[in-house]
Amino acid sequence: MIRRGLFVTGTDTGVGKTWVGTQIASLLRREGVAVAPRKPVESGCERRGGELIPADGEAYHRAVNASQPMAQITPYRLHHAISPQRAARLEQADTTLEHLLAAALAGVGEDAFLLVEGAGGFYSPLALDGSNADLAERLGLPVLLVAPDRLGVINHVHLSLEAIRHRRLPVFAVVLNGLDDGVPPQGMDNLEDLRGLPCPVFQTQCGVALTLGDPLVRALLAANAG
Repeated sequence: MIRRGLFVTGTDTGVGKTWVGTQIASLLRREGVAVAPRKPVESGCERRGGELIPADGEAYHRAVNASQPMAQITPYRLHHAISPQRAARLEQADTTLEHLLAAALAGVGEDAFLLVEGAGGFYSPLALDGSNADLAERLGLPVLLVAPDRLGVINHVHLSLEAIRHRRLPVFAVVLNGLDDGVPPQGMDNLEDLRGLPCPVFQTQCGVALTLGDPLVRALLAANAG
């Protein structure tokens, strides 16, 4: 039985899930937490020397100082840079929900902190027969929702949280992740506007490393103390 962990999802694709997830994995490991990162399926993998290399899987591998084998972090690798479900159909890969669930749990001890990242948004197609939401529901882990800190995100956050609550999953936090996609409109403050949510809201910035003093990291360490 997995006692500790997170399921990292997003409001969309390209919002910085892997950046946030790898920062968390790296810092928790430095604090002595046995982190088991998993991105069970990844599409858009490059071919190198006849092998498909998952960029996100590599990032998690580096984040935990290669303490977990790449074959466990990302066992299902697809070349087409589209949804994993569609890519698997084109490439005739057997990525059913049961396969992804087994991959996420493989080699994870009872005392480990299991960090599972999906692909795309919460309802994005993931397995041949299911979505990120289906895998998250089977795992039963608290959800970390990553959203881009830009205009329009408030609607996306509320819709995603409603979907997560519909699956009766606990929400650990929302992370507003800054992307290098232009100057925000004057007066925009998504963090302030989302303060009324029934879960914590944190801010991160892609490319700016988290530290042990960051509120998100402190909250994770406090929640997993002991």
